[in-house]
Amino acid sequence: MGKNVFEEYGLKKIINASGKMTALGASSVTEEVASALKVAAKEYVDIEELIEYAGKVIAYHTGSEDGCPTIGAASGIAIAVAAVIAGRNRSLIEKMPNSDGLKNEIVIQKGQTINFGGTIDQMIRMGGGKVIEVGSVNKVEREHIEQAITDKTAALIFVKSHHAVQKGMQTVENMVRVAQKHQIPLIVDGAAESDFRKYITMGADIVVYSGGKALEGPTSGFICGKKNLMEACREQYKGIGRAMKVGKESILGLIVALNQYQLKVPRAEEQLSRMESMCQKLNEIEGLSCVTKQDEAGRSIYRAQIKVKEKAGITAEQLLYRLKNGDPAIYLRDHYVNIGVLSVDPRPLLIGQEDIIAERIITVIKGDDSIA
Repeated sequence: MGKNVFEEYGLKKIINASGKMTALGASSVTEEVASALKVAAKEYVDIEELIEYAGKVIAYHTGSEDGCPTIGAASGIAIAVAAVIAGRNRSLIEKMPNSDGLKNEIVIQKGQTINFGGTIDQMIRMGGGKVIEVGSVNKVEREHIEQAITDKTAALIFVKSHHAVQKGMQTVENMVRVAQKHQIPLIVDGAAESDFRKYITMGADIVVYSGGKALEGPTSGFICGKKNLMEACREQYKGIGRAMKVGKESILGLIVALNQYQLKVPRAEEQLSRMESMCQKLNEIEGLSCVTKQDEAGRSIYRAQIKVKEKAGITAEQLLYRLKNGDPAIYLRDHYVNIGVLSVDPRPLLIGQEDIIAERIITVIKGDDSIA
């Protein structure tokens, strides 16, 4: 097999076993999406008209009233926050992120102020929001949220992520109830979620998704929700959105990916079987313990979780280093490397790559690899 396009430029070949990670390019797209990107790059279009059309496609696939394409979920959060603060007022839009004197407070549960490569509170501040953390890292009561609401509250935000604390938080259902009771918009950050209708059905006013994760589209994102709020989101492209504008290629690729999404066949069972097979091989090696684990956020994703024990003669950090510096470079999921745990995410893997990973791990444990 020949070199891929990145190898042609002297960059290392990578086997991505860490998931739909932005740091590794998120997803590989289908031929149809790739073709859309190529075609769009060669043609001209009225961008404002294209953005508005994309909003209709987003609405159709999410069951929402309207939508807005973005360059990613992070920019989607900033744009959504700016929209609830500035609305469609051109003078306020051009003032963002300076929201002094405006209703600008965004209430968030303390256990959800995550870092996903950037911090969510920074994305909120980019949109002009003032972050109001409530409760404790592992315990938030409904009263914490309600008592934080003032005449300066612009919105509540709920973060659905494996990075967020999974215990002691108020549910999205409760957040909807509080938002509706106080007539305040609820923004849901569902960046990596795969059900694009769930939160709209629950009653969320604005939901932000990544286009490059579960959707497996190009680098992109999209916002869906109430029509007046989506119109306000699109207007932010005359303000802070200009610095994070989404191009014609990403928009068309996003549209094609959305249209394909409902036709995709779920692969959870097949991926689980591959991970179980991999664990069988690794469990034969002294010092390794491998089990399959469901995703922390409850999604239908089953990963191989590898515990590197003292008898392995190597730490998880050392194993990770050797895998990353091999040829090809192998990137595992390393959120718990500090406690000796690495994981293999099957979603980005080509068939058979799990065997390459298992063989490389075994080679490293046996001391047969050549990396210092």
